[in-house]
Amino acid sequence: MKEKVILAYSGGLDTTAIIPWLKEHFDYEVICCCIDCGQGSELDGLEERAKLSGASKLYIEDLVDDFCDNYIIPCVQANAVYENKYLLGTSMARPAIAKRLVEIARKEGASAICHGATGKGNDQIRFELGIKALAPDLKIIAPWRMTDVWTMQSREDEIEYCRQHGIHLPFSADSSYSRDRNLWHISHEGLELEDPASEPNYEHLLVLGVTPEKAPDEGEYVTMAFEKGIPVSVNGEKMKVSDIIRRLNELGGKHGIGIVDIVENRVVGMKSRGVYETPGGTILMEAHQQLEELVLDRATMEVKKDMGNKMAQIVYEGKWFTPLREAVQAFVESTQEYVTGEVKFKLYKGNIIKAGTTSPYSLYSESLASFTTGDLYDHHDADGFITLFGLPLKVRAMKMAEAEKAQK
Repeated sequence: MKEKVILAYSGGLDTTAIIPWLKEHFDYEVICCCIDCGQGSELDGLEERAKLSGASKLYIEDLVDDFCDNYIIPCVQANAVYENKYLLGTSMARPAIAKRLVEIARKEGASAICHGATGKGNDQIRFELGIKALAPDLKIIAPWRMTDVWTMQSREDEIEYCRQHGIHLPFSADSSYSRDRNLWHISHEGLELEDPASEPNYEHLLVLGVTPEKAPDEGEYVTMAFEKGIPVSVNGEKMKVSDIIRRLNELGGKHGIGIVDIVENRVVGMKSRGVYETPGGTILMEAHQQLEELVLDRATMEVKKDMGNKMAQIVYEGKWFTPLREAVQAFVESTQEYVTGEVKFKLYKGNIIKAGTTSPYSLYSESLASFTTGDLYDHHDADGFITLFGLPLKVRAMKMAEAEKAQK
């Protein structure tokens, strides 16, 4: 009986060419597993393509709600943003995919999992750290790192390899952007983006929305409600998280929200340039932050900012299934107990403009914040506070003056 391998299958040229390659070089029975994290029409026709290419079986696993509830929401609550810009769209999906690949491998009694990530990118790390954490006994096959047996170096090579194995597929050798899409975002790399000096060709590039210049000339008000840091409605309509993100994607795309051009530091040590479209995610993150401004105290906000940066690094580096991620997430969840309320804002030409925030747990006191003197605050109390708060500065200045005088 042949050993089984689970192939993380996207239906693209790379993973399609891997099917006959695995059979030829390892004599595996290839079982394809396509994980649906919200990539839409990219899943059309996959079963026929996988079988035509030599796979014995294809799983199409709907992970959209799992992805939203168990991976996106913890990152939103943490305000996890990598290098100030990247909202972790690809990074968050990889552990969800790795977990399901392991589950399918166990179900099928497979001895290995194969992925089509390159040897230069982050995804190889994210997939493999997830698999190692969940199933250390499974073999991992990464064709693009096996240069002694994987000799294909271009799309033309892959198309020819498939043709030689009797597989004629509707793929073109034409150059295009390298993209990764799910419900949260779409990323774009390649072509003119490989030169940081080049402006992105947004007319050719954008998929989920328009540039701010092409957005409507009239703004649009949106109201969101949260319960314990989780979004529950948009414009008064209650929805599950995945549907909220879908709705926000429509609104954000329409108004040119969430387009990011970034040169980021990959885990493997190089810099890479890409453009991310995250229209709904950008709105959701901003609305959540606006509510936290009203509810969280200063000291908690300070520490939570550090934890958010740490969470972003953990997720970016593929370390989701670690005690550290669990600990950081536990801290973040404890801060969300009172992040309940309503946020109103206006979308206008790439901007998210505040239009009012309310919460039953608001820490804002109008009587304290106003210029009139309230019962809880006596202006004279500031004298003693400033004296003590500034004491270290004053003492240092006096000591420095004494030292300078002694040297004369």
